[in-house]
Amino acid sequence: SESSVYRILKDRGLISSPTHDVIKAADEFKDKTGSINELWQTDFTYFKVIGWGWYYLSTIMDDYSRYIISWELCKNMKSDDVERCIDDALRKTHLKKPERPKLLSDNGSCYISTELANYLNKAGISHVRGRVRHPQTQGKIERYHRSMKNVIKLDNYYSPEELKKSLSEFIEYYNNERYHESLDNLTPADVFFGRDYQIRNQRKETKYRTMRQRRINYLNRKLKISQENKKEIA
Repeated sequence: SESSVYRILKDRGLISSPTHDVIKAADEFKDKTGSINELWQTDFTYFKVIGWGWYYLSTIMDDYSRYIISWELCKNMKSDDVERCIDDALRKTHLKKPERPKLLSDNGSCYISTELANYLNKAGISHVRGRVRHPQTQGKIERYHRSMKNVIKLDNYYSPEELKKSLSEFIEYYNNERYHESLDNLTPADVFFGRDYQIRNQRKETKYRTMRQRRINYLNRKLKISQENKKEIA
């Protein structure tokens, strides 16, 4: 069998090593974000609309909170599509030039174009690109794409409007209802809009009251059992 041939050749050192280098991603990023609007991740992913062809979803995600700030379903993947999405994110966050974040993207043609570089320079946004063939750098937005597609692609879409409606519903759920373990079981909106500190304090207070009540209940049961035992002895 092929497996036997491979095993025999390998035992005799006749299997050459692969010509490519396997690069292992680090367990964690070296420079983590510590606040919202410090770094935005952006990327495209694609969907097929039956009878219409391929459409491309452009997304701006806040790296710290994983909140989807802006998105647009585009017919192309060009620099002006990226620019419109960034413009929308800037309008929603009201960030002035000194406050604007870095932008993290892959090395797609629209992201390495001169047009986008000029736009970002005028907008006061510095651009960081991930290593070629290393999508782990954009791991958060890639993970979002997977979660989103697991839901969106359960249906077929026969018009861009149908797809937009489903995307809008999922993003609303993702931002405001879906709890993330990486965010201490908070939603992206909780973190992005600064509700996380209050929620964590409320949880601590609830946990304290619950543990205190459990202790009281335990002592009461113990006391009751002790009294019943004394009655039986008497």
